[in-house]
Amino acid sequence: KNAIKASIILIMNKTDVLVIGAGPVGLFVVHQLGLIGLKSEVVDNLDKIGGQCIELYPDKPIYDIPGIPECTGESLTKNLLEQIKPFKTNFHLNERVQEISKEKNNWKIVTSKNKIFIAPNIIIAGGVGSFEPRKFPIKEAEKFENNGVFYSIKDKTYFKNKKICIFGGGDSALDWAIELSKIAKVILVHRRTEFRGAEQSAETVKKLEKEGKLKIKAPFQINSIEGQDKISAINIKSDDGKTEKITTDCVLGFFGLIMKLGPIAEWGLNLEKKHIPVNTENFQTNKEGIFAIGDICTYPGKLKLILSGFHEAALATRACFKLARPNEKYKFEFTTTSKNVHER
Repeated sequence: KNAIKASIILIMNKTDVLVIGAGPVGLFVVHQLGLIGLKSEVVDNLDKIGGQCIELYPDKPIYDIPGIPECTGESLTKNLLEQIKPFKTNFHLNERVQEISKEKNNWKIVTSKNKIFIAPNIIIAGGVGSFEPRKFPIKEAEKFENNGVFYSIKDKTYFKNKKICIFGGGDSALDWAIELSKIAKVILVHRRTEFRGAEQSAETVKKLEKEGKLKIKAPFQINSIEGQDKISAINIKSDDGKTEKITTDCVLGFFGLIMKLGPIAEWGLNLEKKHIPVNTENFQTNKEGIFAIGDICTYPGKLKLILSGFHEAALATRACFKLARPNEKYKFEFTTTSKNVHER
């Protein structure tokens, strides 16, 4: 009996807030919680900290972080981790939250590794949930996956001096076309003549084409891939049936992500097209004590930007204080005077 009791104690974790998701928004909410004296634990189903930024584009430049003209997903993650180091937060990686249930004023959270957390607050900062990239619809693509066909870039130097075909018309496709054109021969292929990414990026791509630094093929889609052990060429096809053969070393597909909410879908939260509706006062869901921030939440006027997630984190944090410390009054302080900042 004592052995059983000891094992239960080992996996039972009490905390003020359980944060689901260790991407930039999840890391920043840990910082905001720490500033007001709340303890948090973080669970993420990836095997590393950093979320989409690390998994999909660690090397891709990010331009919309206030005060930082340019950074990568990797450097942003590194700096956010440095910022929260004083709070000694525990990360539970390669692990997902399987079940939640209400016990009096707390949530009981059970993970895939049978850890149990007891907390009055849960903050879902899980980006778009479990995710995987949309892939090329042709059978040959699977044969060359990670050997000529890629859906993310982990080390851009791999593509130096190579011939590359980039497919897509969103921000990732445009950003990588611009970035890789500095070190490789790039052809950007899109099924429409107009791009859906940022207007400035689209203008930059068109300017680079005029300067002969990359080529644009639109409207075209991939039709087939040729090669034995490695890719030798691809064939693209237009809506009117016109085909072209392009010799290339690599094919990159940026078609967005397929969202998979996983167990979150069973938690009784209101869902709207795989997103979680929240109120904009504190980003609480329809369940008291469960908050959603970052790309996974939705509300009128929502912008899917990291900086929007930072704002959402700040407000959700203050609401968590009321549930974690019901007998204390929250006193707003600027970080220049906050006791928790100066005692770190």
